[in-house]
Formats: sequence, structure tokens, C-alpha cells
Amino acid sequence: MNNFTKQAARGHGVRAAALLMALVLTACGGGGGNPGAVGGSTGTGTGTGTGTGTGTTATATPTVGVRFTSGAAGALTAAAPETVTATVLDKNSKPVPNAIVTFATDNTLAVFSPTSATALTDANGVATVTMRAASLAAAGAGTVTATTSLADGTTVAGKGNYSVGATTLSFSTLSAAPTSIQAYGSSVLSVDVMNGSSKYTLQPVSLTFSSACATAGKATLATTVSTNNGTAQTVYRDKGCAGNDTITVSAVGVNTSASTTLTIAPPAAASVQFVGASPTNQSIVIQGQGGNGRTETATLTFKVVDIFGNALAGKTVNFTTSSTAVTINKTSDTTDANGLVVTTVNSGTVPTSFRVQATLPGTGTNGGPDISTLSDSVVVTTGLPKAISLSSALYNVEGWTLDSSTTVPATTLQVLLADASGNPVADGTPVVFQTNMGAVGSSDKGGCNTVNGGCSVAFRTQNPRVATPGQPATPCNALTPDATRPGLATVCASTTDGSNTLSQSTAIFFSGSSVVYAYMNGSTTPLDITQVTDLGSISGSATKVFTLQLNDVNKNPMPATSHVEITSMLNGNAAAVVPATVPNVAPHGPGTGGGSVDYPNGIGASGPQGSTHTFSISSTNPTSCTPAQSSFNVTVTTPAGLVTNIPFKLSFTCP
Repeated sequence: MNNFTKQAARGHGVRAAALLMALVLTACGGGGGNPGAVGGSTGTGTGTGTGTGTGTTATATPTVGVRFTSGAAGALTAAAPETVTATVLDKNSKPVPNAIVTFATDNTLAVFSPTSATALTDANGVATVTMRAASLAAAGAGTVTATTSLADGTTVAGKGNYSVGATTLSFSTLSAAPTSIQAYGSSVLSVDVMNGSSKYTLQPVSLTFSSACATAGKATLATTVSTNNGTAQTVYRDKGCAGNDTITVSAVGVNTSASTTLTIAPPAAASVQFVGASPTNQSIVIQGQGGNGRTETATLTFKVVDIFGNALAGKTVNFTTSSTAVTINKTSDTTDANGLVVTTVNSGTVPTSFRVQATLPGTGTNGGPDISTLSDSVVVTTGLPKAISLSSALYNVEGWTLDSSTTVPATTLQVLLADASGNPVADGTPVVFQTNMGAVGSSDKGGCNTVNGGCSVAFRTQNPRVATPGQPATPCNALTPDATRPGLATVCASTTDGSNTLSQSTAIFFSGSSVVYAYMNGSTTPLDITQVTDLGSISGSATKVFTLQLNDVNKNPMPATSHVEITSMLNGNAAAVVPATVPNVAPHGPGTGGGSVDYPNGIGASGPQGSTHTFSISSTNPTSCTPAQSSFNVTVTTPAGLVTNIPFKLSFTCP
């Protein structure tokens, strides 16, 4: 009994001690709940005490309480922002100053100011930010989370719920000043965004302006404009709209759009312009002679514009011409959306030239003439070849023994064709080439097709190098036999107008690569170039001037561009040779009145055909009497690099 009493007394003592401890913990803030919690935020803690008995206690923790201006639960609209406060308390429920609090929420519902969404707590542990609806259309419910990190590294967060109600805004009357404008004039459009009976100024609202003329490119209008203090303005500028244009303004979050109508005067025609003709070369052929890409019809295009150069649609244009040799197929038409109008003219039976006048009827003012313009001149030609010319870039090419390469021709031949009016024939007129020596044309065709009345072909030296009379048979040698001079090729170019053949020939020297015949000072007897030619003697103060005509093995000129110079000079001076290179030499012969006459087709070419060069030699000591003998060579180097040396000597004497 005593033992039981002692144990019972001991048990009562333990329970009393436990009760006393609980009271102490409660006074220190432990236990259920945090007395410093704000705005519905709560803190909880648990703990375990030890002693002669057992028990459970709550551990105090730091807290963040979130509140809104409107109360524990925020009610947000675009017209009414909220102030959000976060109160930070430590585990002893004391304010925590200078703590950085970060706020976060669904940014489709609300946004913060400052945009960093951070704030520093004050001496009372309170951090404040402003929150507003993310847009006029934002609506729903969300949660704001406020988070901070304390000095001991503890991260504490608190939450608060809020709702966002869509803001109902409206437009004032959309005004235009002025409401009626002249063509290409402007008007100022203005509208207010209203929140009830007051302008909505809390944040800019993006407005969209539109109109049919702006969409069609006939007016300019800023499509997006933001409000400034609740008002938005933009400038409407006409670009030829004409009539009435309705302008509409709308915005996200504004249920009903606003509209106004502008009256715009139509632009007046200022001019009619000639745009161009087809064919672009403004040349057509007479009736019945089309072909080769030629046409008997000219298409003329005009454009009607206003005073600002903008195209005018729906304008009537009349067409006339003073020429009776052509026919206008359409004497009147109306401009299209681009201000363009077209007429066509057919040729007659005779060559002529004409212009078409385009007139805007009813545009004359104060008794003056109607607005009009003239087209460029259009030529009506036969279009068929009636005249032909043939020429060679070089007439003396190095080819008696050397072949041309397949990529670099010896020369280029050009043919020119004109019609009966002296105009270039149509592009694409074919020309055929033939030759009795060498090769002409390309591997795909032996001729060419004209562009702007002419075309060219390549000519190369190769076998045959000896012509067979009358072969090949050509339109040229059907009229006149080919030249028979050795080393002279005949080339024939021909075309047809459909019923008649037109042809022309030219001749090209196949020049040798060595000088064989050299004639000095016009002599008809050639020098023996294998021996030294003695030029005699002259005074040491004089200059010896002589000429040489240089010919190849066939007494034809040396190849064009061959270099002629004095080399190996001893005891003398040489002036520059004139000319220093062999020129382009066409076949030629003596004229009836003296002198030389070119015979490009080779017929009539006679005698030595070489080029003549002048040489000047003088003493090295012209002022002192020093008898001496000079020696030198006349050296000729062909384009292929082959060299001929002709030796000379000259004596200098004292007076």
C-alpha cells in the first residue's frame, strides 16, 4: 500500500511537471498556430519534449502573409488595380525588415509594377507591389505567391487568392476632321476609349483602324494606334479612293467598334502618257510580208494619270492617226484598274511611218483642247532583205602553212542586212556562209541569224589551201567567178526574201609566215634577202631613209600584226619603223587614176600585195668625222612567232 501510494504520488508529480512545461511553451508562442499570421496565412510547428514523462509540442516557424487592397481575397479589373502586401515575420512573430520579397502569378491574368515583381520589406516587415489585369480581356481567378529568403537561409512563402473581372470599355464617337476632303487630301481621325462615362487612362489600349480604300492601297492609314491618356489619333490620307470610305476602329476588350464615313472627291485626269509599242523596235512590215518573227500589227499602250501621277481607271480614251496608209483597229477604249488602255494598228500596202494620238474627251478647259498625247513613231517597212554587206575583221591572216585552233578563229566575218527602206531586217533572218578555202561557221551550222540586222561567224585557216574553180557552187560564183590568186580564199554570204537570193562575197589572204619577196623603194625587182643588201654610203651627218614592201611566198601581205623592227644594229642608230606592225591589208590593185583600190572580193587584185614600211638609219657620231660601216637586220616576227631576218649594210663617210 505504501509502495502504491508512493508510485501514485510520483506519477502525480510527473503529470504536474508536464502541465507546467506545457504552460511555459504556450507562453513562449509554441503550440497550435502562429499568432503573427496575416491574411489567412498560417504557420504550424511540431516539437517533442522529454522528462520523466512524455508529451508533444508545436515548433514556431517564420511566416509570409499576403493581403490585397480590397481585402484578404483580391478583386482585380483593368480599371481598378490592386495593391498587394506581403508581411514577413520571423519564428518569434517579429517583423523582418530589408527582406527581398518576390511576387509571382499567372501572367495571362495579371502583371506587377514594378515589372521585376520584387520589393524590400520596411521596418514593419511589409513589402508592397501593384498588380493590374494583364489585358482588357483577362478574366478568371489566380493566386499570388510571395517568397523570401531569410538571413539563416530559410525560404518562406505565402499565398493569397484573387479574381480578375473583365473590364467593359467602349468607344466614344469616332470623329474625322474634316469629314469631306479633296483628292489626295487628309483628315485627322480621333476616338476616346471610355470606362463608363470617363476616359480610360490607366494603361494604353491598342486600337486597330481599317477601311476598304486603305486595304485596296488607295488610302494610307496607321493600322495600329495606342491611346495616350485615353485618346487615339491617326491621319487618313487619300491616294485616289474617290467616293465614300468608311473607317472602323476596334480593340481587344472593347465589345463594340466605332465607325465614321469620309467623303472623298475623285481625282481629275492630268495627262495621258504613251507607255510603249509592240514590237518593241516599233517596226512592222507591210501587208503580206510578215515572217521571220515580223508582224503586220502594232500594239500601242497608253496610261491615264492624275496630277500626282497615279493611274486612273474608267477613263475613256479616243485614238486617231493622220496616216491613211494604216488602219486603227480600235478607235476608243476605257482604262483598266492600272490606268492602261490599248489599241492596235494594222499596216497597209506601202512602207510608211505613223503616230497615234490618244485623247481624253471632255477634258478641255476654258475653250482649250482636250488632254492628248502622241505615240512614238512606228515604221512600216518591207522587212525583207534587199541589201547586204560582208566584211572581215582581218583580211591577211597567218594561214598558208598554219591551222587555226578550234577555239580561236583566224578572223571573224560580219554580215549586215537592210530592207528596201534602209532599215535593219527582222531579227532571226538566216544567213548562209560558204568558202573555197579553210572553214567558216560553227559545228552546229554554217551561218548565223541576224540580230538588229547583222550577225557574225568565225573563219579559220585549214585545208583546203588551194581553191578549185567554181567549188563549192555558191550564189556568189553563180554571178561572178571566185578570185583565182594563190593563197586567197573566197567566202560567200547569202540569204533570201522568199523569192530572190541576196549574196555578197569577200576574200581573205592565207598569209605565209616568212618574208620571201621584199621590194625596196618601189622597185619592181625583189631583193635577194639571203644576201646582205648594200645601201651604199652617206655622210656621217646624214640619215639614210628607205622603204621595204614585205610579201610572202605568194606575193601576198604578211600576217596582220606581224612586228617589223631593226635588230643587230652595229655602228649606227635606227629610228622607229613606220608602221611598226603589218596593217590589215585587203586585196587591192591599181586604180584607173593612179593609186591603189581595194577589191574586197579579190577580183581585180593584182601585183605584190604586201605592206610598205619606212626605215631611217643614221651614224652614231653625226658631229665628228669618223668613217664607219654600219650593219643591221630588218626583222619580221609573225603572230605565231616565226622570224625572218633581212641583212643590210651602210657606210658613213666624212664630208
